[in-house]
Amino acid sequence: MNTPNQQAKDCLKVVHEALADVKAKDVIELDVSAISDVADAIVIASGTSTRHLKALAHNVADEARKAGYRPIGIEGEQDAEWVLIDLGYVVVHVMLPTARKFYDLESLWRSTPNDIANA
Repeated sequence: MNTPNQQAKDCLKVVHEALADVKAKDVIELDVSAISDVADAIVIASGTSTRHLKALAHNVADEARKAGYRPIGIEGEQDAEWVLIDLGYVVVHVMLPTARKFYDLESLWRSTPNDIANA
């Protein structure tokens, strides 16, 4: 039987593979399970253009569906400077470098006690 923590790990593996398939840049993973009831982990990645962000987001969503993780929501595809994919256990942010620097989600969430990886 899969525990929620194991399901989060399995989902993270799918996310990392999907991001790597489409050549995401500067991928990091943060464990937020100790401070969030919404997700166990956050993945942040950069893309090189709005078209690249859309491709990253679509691949993450498609691969997650194939693995049995139904996306709860995908936000930001219209402007595509920052696209959020909510997979329940894992929330994925794909961002243009300028938006990523401006919003600095890493600093906001890095204060968590259990950072689990820099990929």
